[in-house]
Amino acid sequence: MTTPITLVRRAGTLVAAAATTVALAVGTSPAAQAAPLPEGGLIEAGYNYAFAPNALRGGNDWDCQPTAAHPNPVILLPGTFANIGANFVKLSPRLKNNGYCVFGFTHGLNAASLGRVGGLAPLKTAAAELDAFVERVQAATGADKVDIVGHSGGGNAPMWYIKKLGGASEVAHYVGWAPSSHGTTLNGLATLADTLGLLGFVTGVANLLQFPGATDQTYASDYTRELWADGNQVPAGPKYTVIYTKQDRVVTPYTSQVLEGPGVTNILLQDKCPWDQAGHVGVFNDGPTMQLTLNALSDGPASFQPQCRDFGVQFL
Repeated sequence: MTTPITLVRRAGTLVAAAATTVALAVGTSPAAQAAPLPEGGLIEAGYNYAFAPNALRGGNDWDCQPTAAHPNPVILLPGTFANIGANFVKLSPRLKNNGYCVFGFTHGLNAASLGRVGGLAPLKTAAAELDAFVERVQAATGADKVDIVGHSGGGNAPMWYIKKLGGASEVAHYVGWAPSSHGTTLNGLATLADTLGLLGFVTGVANLLQFPGATDQTYASDYTRELWADGNQVPAGPKYTVIYTKQDRVVTPYTSQVLEGPGVTNILLQDKCPWDQAGHVGVFNDGPTMQLTLNALSDGPASFQPQCRDFGVQFL
């Protein structure tokens, strides 16, 4: 005798079988249809900064294998004084949800970092760390090349890696968020110190306080002069994208962030979204910045117009 319970069970079995058939027909499995990873915001960034500096949702899965659609693993480098846990709460899960293998580390840690404040060590040290990390990612994934997304000082260290350590042959795409490409005047403070002959004193204090990675980024530092001693153009090979904002109060003037050379695209946020007031820090959770980043990594059109919404932290 067929009972109502039996009928329900049979119906459930038929529904499950039908779902599996549909999934197989489109080349996926039910397990592969998991809900997308949530993207974090300011609260999560603040929590991670203090308590989970190495958190990277969707990232650092050393079993991840790149696909034909996205063959290059993406390496994320946070800004000076930041860490991957805070800097990429939005981008890392978005990349993973879009099929990328994502990796990242907090560069430039030293004794004063307390395990969470990155970018304090010299930028040459950070570049050497990146070199070793790229090799590790390539060994784990079998990828020939990687993509790099770096914020502020995390966008500067890859320049040394690319220009001085042979990284131009290992990088397919470079995306810099408000990078300190040619150094900063720190809103005129570095300019004043240089004019008065005090920049060496400031650098000495920074070394004493263990944050030379910050003063390396001034426009007149020995590091900056050496980085661009062979000219202002970047090496051929990678595709370079710089995303920067008029509201930057840290890397000043904001125009110093742009790059020159083959394969370079410089994008001023306000040219795309005039009402976007995201500052130097604010690009980390800025909607248009996320869209422009994924467009760059996927070789999207230079004319790509992001949706002007979900703007990042203003002015900061």
